[in-house]
Amino acid sequence: MSAKFTVSFAGPLVSVQDYGRPGSMRFGVPRSGPMDRTSFAVLRRALEQNEGFAAIEVSIGGMVLKCTEGNVTAGFVGGNFSVSLDGQPQSPWSVFTIRAGSTLTIRPGLEGSWGYLGFCGKINSSEWLGSQATHLASGLCGHPLAAGATIEVSEAKVEAGFTCSLPIPDFARFSGNVRIVPGPQDDCFAPETLGALVSEPYEVTQDYDRMGMRLKGPSLPIAEELSMPSEALVRGAVQVPGHGDPIVLLADHQTTGGYPKISTVITADQDQLTQARARDKVRLASATPAEAVKLARAQHAKVTTYLESIAELRGSFEDRLRRSNLISGVVGDEF
Repeated sequence: MSAKFTVSFAGPLVSVQDYGRPGSMRFGVPRSGPMDRTSFAVLRRALEQNEGFAAIEVSIGGMVLKCTEGNVTAGFVGGNFSVSLDGQPQSPWSVFTIRAGSTLTIRPGLEGSWGYLGFCGKINSSEWLGSQATHLASGLCGHPLAAGATIEVSEAKVEAGFTCSLPIPDFARFSGNVRIVPGPQDDCFAPETLGALVSEPYEVTQDYDRMGMRLKGPSLPIAEELSMPSEALVRGAVQVPGHGDPIVLLADHQTTGGYPKISTVITADQDQLTQARARDKVRLASATPAEAVKLARAQHAKVTTYLESIAELRGSFEDRLRRSNLISGVVGDEF
């Protein structure tokens, strides 16, 4: 059984993403994958999909889909968008069933820049190097979804028991505070420049896409004329080109580069940073490598606990009440 959709509207940078292409950067191929990997993982667990799961990454511009054929259970997770099905509001993070003739509308809400729409089934899209992740800059595995595009979900299933509204956890919200580990080229900058990096807030600019996020604030001039060879880059690296504005590298970042990297955003803060919007303020704070490892482990524990709680949030209020361990099982008709 399959379900088919027609895209009535799609904002910029809406694309199909899975976990990406790990291990391919040495061949000059960016990993790509979701901007917010934590939200993507929550969606996968909520729909109980396997490791090859792919979803539609929806940007702040939103998306409108019309189901033209079939029925399928779907979910949306990420940010705090406005989601409605046939005009009926859904929770920003929720699982619901879409039926033939229905229209799903996703609009920007109170906060967040990226959300994920997935299905109990497989999105049929181009695949390369074992991944459906779209690299938008090169057109690898396709281009951004636009009005008029069709989406087919094969092996579509209706899983009524998956229906739920999920709370938005604090670890998935942009807090405004981002921790960084200095280096690897922090020695290319004067001490006062390094101090400026963490002393005043920066502002997220409009120059923000899947490759990176440009911040505006205290300028970060290089201490002296620099000639360094191009070298491998990692997600979260904060590179500083000649204009002096730091750029945080994100999901579609290039594989190599020759600009100095003044610092790197720690793993625990990378996903929530992607949920920032243009004009949001970002305050950077230094962390040691040991602190970064400790924070990554703590973040993993929080996410794991949240994922394990999803099963208890499924179903109607009555379903959840029946699963509860109530004292005494006898109530009168008046209840």
